[in-house]
Amino acid sequence: MRERLIRQPQVLAWSFYDWANSAFATTVMAGFFPLFFKQYWSAGVVATDSTFRLGVANSLASIFIVCLAPLLGALADQAGAKKRFLFFFAAMGIVMTGAFPLVAMGNWMLALVLYGLALLGFTGGNIFYDSLLVSVTREAHYDRVSSYGYAFGYLGGGLLFTLNVGMILYPQVFGLQDTAAAVKLSFLSVAVWWALFSIPLLVWVREPPAISGSGQWFSAGFRQLAATLGKVRQLRTTLLFLFAYWCYIDGVDTIVRMAVDYGLSIGFDANNLMVALLITQFVGFPAALVFGSIGARKGPKQGIMLAIFAYLMILLLAYRMNEIWEFYLLAVAIGLVQGGIQALSRALYARLIPRDQAGEFFGFYNMLGKFAVVLGPFLMGWVGLMTQDSRLSILAVGILFIFGGMLLARVDVAAGQQAARALERDLT
Repeated sequence: MRERLIRQPQVLAWSFYDWANSAFATTVMAGFFPLFFKQYWSAGVVATDSTFRLGVANSLASIFIVCLAPLLGALADQAGAKKRFLFFFAAMGIVMTGAFPLVAMGNWMLALVLYGLALLGFTGGNIFYDSLLVSVTREAHYDRVSSYGYAFGYLGGGLLFTLNVGMILYPQVFGLQDTAAAVKLSFLSVAVWWALFSIPLLVWVREPPAISGSGQWFSAGFRQLAATLGKVRQLRTTLLFLFAYWCYIDGVDTIVRMAVDYGLSIGFDANNLMVALLITQFVGFPAALVFGSIGARKGPKQGIMLAIFAYLMILLLAYRMNEIWEFYLLAVAIGLVQGGIQALSRALYARLIPRDQAGEFFGFYNMLGKFAVVLGPFLMGWVGLMTQDSRLSILAVGILFIFGGMLLARVDVAAGQQAARALERDLT
């Protein structure tokens, strides 16, 4: 069954978008941007100050998504335009990423503006990518197909990142003048990779037709958005899951975005941190597939709870570590659970919503996820700034996992699925 699923053209094309945009998540967001921002665009700035600025930029980009996501999701449902919205946001992210090399040394403000817009494109595109999951496969296969996407993302992002790290470590081998030139070329390679491998989804993935007639999409989108608040109140289990997700995914995304900055702040060498990120990518590829199997056999909720517990152990290790081998161990541990918790969360949520309004509901899903990321990086940056101790800042993230796990434990998945299917029947 697994082999037949991945050979289906729509499933394969959908999964390749994760292969495409994970280059941004890996090379830019988790890897080179925090490094280059601290050492090149913020040269001479105190480490805790640059961490605070980066945290604020992440938070502001997330606020924009919070404001836009539900309405955009509703409009995409009404117009049958998920792929068009995805293309717009992906193009924004690609263009802004391609502009990074134009920013001069020391110009941290312009670097953050471009980064914020690129991040808006990345996260905005994911609203519509996630919502297309219900269009490419049946409910029984959500766990596995969602995991394929993350597994492809780890593999694709890891392959390009391997090349980029090689360029950083040995710039002369690639005909480059220095490390700075290698980083700038890496940013360009991400833009090209993201654009090229987005094509299969745009060509082969089908989506449901428009709900409203032409010319009525905007007004219908607002009506659908207003009606969603009433629907969410009916889907109490779905709402409870969203609050749980709001908490624990903030912790996940904060670690993704701030891990390299944290490593630099406590004194690790940049090259060693890049190797650690490579480890995370290639461990994450098989681990995401394993979590997909756990979700299919034991249920996605159990897999997510396991990952939350693992993250709490990871934070304790991060607080106590002093040697680079400990950071490598941390990278392995994160790789084992990161893709799994993301894939199973998406698959579980897809079970708890009306399938014909996936764009609208995934708009809220991404809204809550990104609203949470308003808090995480800012909290980490603020704690570090107030205490002048980067190690204490990483412990603050644990609060998010604890609250998320407590709420998730109360989610009754079977009751939530029944309520979602009942709402589907009421709406038809």
